[in-house]
Amino acid sequence: MRVYILSRNSSLYSTKRLVEAGEQRGWEMKVVDYLACSIEIMKGALQINYQGEVLPAPDAIIPRIGASRTFYGTAMVRHFEMMDTFSIAGNLAIARSRDKLRSLQILSKHGVDMPRTVFASNKSNAKDVIALSGGAPLVLKILEGTQGVGVVLVDSEKAAKSVLDAFYGMDVNLLVQEFIEEAGGADIRAFIVGGEVVGAMKRQGAEGDFRSNLHQGGSAEAHKLTRKEKTTALAAAKAMGLGVCGVDMIPSVRGPLVMEVNSSPGLEGIELSTGIDIAGKIMDYIEKNVTPQSDIINSKIKRKKDSIGA
Repeated sequence: MRVYILSRNSSLYSTKRLVEAGEQRGWEMKVVDYLACSIEIMKGALQINYQGEVLPAPDAIIPRIGASRTFYGTAMVRHFEMMDTFSIAGNLAIARSRDKLRSLQILSKHGVDMPRTVFASNKSNAKDVIALSGGAPLVLKILEGTQGVGVVLVDSEKAAKSVLDAFYGMDVNLLVQEFIEEAGGADIRAFIVGGEVVGAMKRQGAEGDFRSNLHQGGSAEAHKLTRKEKTTALAAAKAMGLGVCGVDMIPSVRGPLVMEVNSSPGLEGIELSTGIDIAGKIMDYIEKNVTPQSDIINSKIKRKKDSIGA
């Protein structure tokens, strides 16, 4: 089995664990910097050049595409898919998940619960936006933000109006969401592989910070999902069309609310907090969905020999 990990940094925990898990199965694992790839398109021929050479088609790819490189990264994923390569996350699903507004629209259509959210242009009246969101306190999110960056909590309507006016003046696209106070700065990440929850952790924000992101100083511990949390996480993953993902939910008095579906979830927090071999689960998923090219070739040779023998 030949598997490429599309990652810009081979020293990252997630990348190293995926390589390790594949090599334990005797697979050929290769880390490919997708920004160093170029695609060549000709009549009836699709190929990828990497570091001056044509890159042999793999059996599967594991996209680890950075948020700021979504367009180029998904173009590479799409090209591999057109070469009949299995991807644990399709290019369209990655693109949908990276668009915060689009992903919430999709989740809403599929009946997945989430915090009340308002999206409006910079010409909208700030007072109307605040009212539609349920009033202060409110959470303001820049659409392009990641890992908790670009997320602001405002605790009064006056402050909310000032921040909204400032962002709109800079022509920044914002989501305005209700603040779930009872969550206490905590959220839950369920890790989904192949339509199954393979692990879950509860993340708690640093003292004085309502954001629970580990990159912002939060902590994590293993979490046993309730039936409702499990059902919600699986529904969100299915709605987004992702075979492997992290579903981030926030607890509320009306049940779990989905905040985000991450198409390239990190492995470090979930593996260290739960002790579960998540990387191995991903390899199991690939193995169930891929017939190695070597097996296909051998099967064709056998059929050819059998036909000659007949």
